[in-house]
Amino acid sequence: MDLLSIISELSQKTPSKILLVVLDGVGGLPLEPGGPTELAAARTPNLDALAQRSALGLLTPVYPGLAPGSGPGHLALFGYDPFRYVVGRGALSAIGIGAEFREGDVAVRGNFATLDGEGRVLDRRAGRPSDAENQRVVEQLRKAIPEIEGVKVNFYTESEHRFVVVLRGEDLGDQVTDTDPQKSGVLPLPAWAKEPGDRASQRTAAVLNQLSASIRVALSGEPQVNGALFRGVSLRPRFPSMAEVYRLTPACIASYPMYKGLASLVGMEVLPVEGEGDAPEGKLRALRENWSRFDFFYLHFKKTDAAGEDGNFAEKVRKIELFDQLLPEILALAPDVLAITGDHSTPAALRAHAWHPVPVLLHAPFLRHDLAQRFTEDEAARGSLGHLRGVELMPLLLAHAGKLQKYGA
Repeated sequence: MDLLSIISELSQKTPSKILLVVLDGVGGLPLEPGGPTELAAARTPNLDALAQRSALGLLTPVYPGLAPGSGPGHLALFGYDPFRYVVGRGALSAIGIGAEFREGDVAVRGNFATLDGEGRVLDRRAGRPSDAENQRVVEQLRKAIPEIEGVKVNFYTESEHRFVVVLRGEDLGDQVTDTDPQKSGVLPLPAWAKEPGDRASQRTAAVLNQLSASIRVALSGEPQVNGALFRGVSLRPRFPSMAEVYRLTPACIASYPMYKGLASLVGMEVLPVEGEGDAPEGKLRALRENWSRFDFFYLHFKKTDAAGEDGNFAEKVRKIELFDQLLPEILALAPDVLAITGDHSTPAALRAHAWHPVPVLLHAPFLRHDLAQRFTEDEAARGSLGHLRGVELMPLLLAHAGKLQKYGA
């Protein structure tokens, strides 16, 4: 059930401030039976102390059993039903990096990859090249492949192994399958139109298949970045804004383009962040310097997810501990309502997004503090918030901030 129309009628403007912190992919699993998850293994004295005066629960970002992408996971946290408000990864990345992305264009998210002599995937992320290396390869592709079958091809650097392609031409569709097989040791998948009679999407699929082959030829002399995998084929969507629905003045503090794109789609102002990559100092500076201007902040940290995808349990623990060290600076701003959660689980044991629920912490007025003593999966299961779906979090934040009027007579 899409509650946005109801929430819109009940929402009211107040001076209270909400801060939503998303530790990307923070949920985890033990490496061996009976062992700790990454959160349980981390030394987090500040999170533990906050948990003891907050309410905790478990949150299923999208639906039980579904391992969500970051797009639907985040949209649910923002209160948008991810089954109704669907957006491809390509559109998110294109919007996030500020690409020229017009109505009718098709955006595609790309991974630079390492392929063997027979075209099989050796590394889906090509060793995570630097941004500078990415820019060099993208410039090479711009010169080598300006157009395919009358469709203009625009390449953009995103970060590390990630890049974006924007296709511009007549009669392009976005109902096209991914070419990324999501595993190594196999050939990239061919792109297909999802419906046989969809001529516009058939044309896009044909262009993508030729583009894959052309990229492999253009990069044949490269030792590591010698192929591309595509996913998230998408036209540009339009969603109702958070200002329209919630009467909020919202801001986004994130480093990675895809998350900036998500925030832009729901009407957040994306604040500039100083520093390289996911550097937390620049994010906290942006939060402090803009604290008086907005009443809703979305603060995103990526590296917990990246460590999980790399299968690096110890590094994910370290990133959690790093956030714990930053928490006092966040609490010093005294948000009226603070929520800390993840958009999905990324257990190092699985090296991928997973369907397991993530812990959620809510610190706000008018709460019954519960039995949870730490911000971990097991402790959250004891919490008074119970088990929520992702779309149920935003109404709770608004209610605790005094921003929702009574429903019904």
